[in-house]
Amino acid sequence: MPRVMKPLLLMSATALFLAACSQQDGDEESAQTTADTQSASKPVVVLETSLGNIRMELEHELARETVANFLLHVRNDFYDSLTFHRVRPGFMIQAGRILPDRRERLTPAPPIANEAENGLLNVRGAVAMARTSDPHSATTEFFINLVDNPTLDFRDMTARGFGYAVFGHVIDGMDVVDAIAQVRTERTGLFEAIPLEPVVIYRATIEGG
Repeated sequence: MPRVMKPLLLMSATALFLAACSQQDGDEESAQTTADTQSASKPVVVLETSLGNIRMELEHELARETVANFLLHVRNDFYDSLTFHRVRPGFMIQAGRILPDRRERLTPAPPIANEAENGLLNVRGAVAMARTSDPHSATTEFFINLVDNPTLDFRDMTARGFGYAVFGHVIDGMDVVDAIAQVRTERTGLFEAIPLEPVVIYRATIEGG
């Protein structure tokens, strides 16, 4: 199952990052009165990768906390220069923590609540949050489903049945996703299926933002 290692706090970045969190929270509260604001729409995030661009439409209305968390990290350039570090053909590709030299980039932000019961399914092209065995441990890692993965969907409120929260889907660039799925990987140390040649996210941006 998609998972992440439990994060350690990066104390040197905490104050700045949480200040950004507070500012965004204030901005989102003021935006609620305007129906056509970005927070009430379906934002599109573009991942510019070493194998091409991936455009993902995010479901803010159905996964509010998850999307807010993801956009916060995008705005703070967290995903820039990270890699797809777990590639499982016929299953999924995962990113959001590992640099090309295989060092970790960890967020000072706290884990978010699991919103897997929002009705969105882990179908081909769906984007979901990775986590540990704790249902509410997701932070920055996400994965893109290569096929329909119903075993990852919400079933019940138990630890085993909670599932993985889908918060968006690929609207352009599934050919790039499929190309990433075909790269050669190795199993080494803590890495289950890491590409031999890093697949880098050069930049993550909010379209029109």
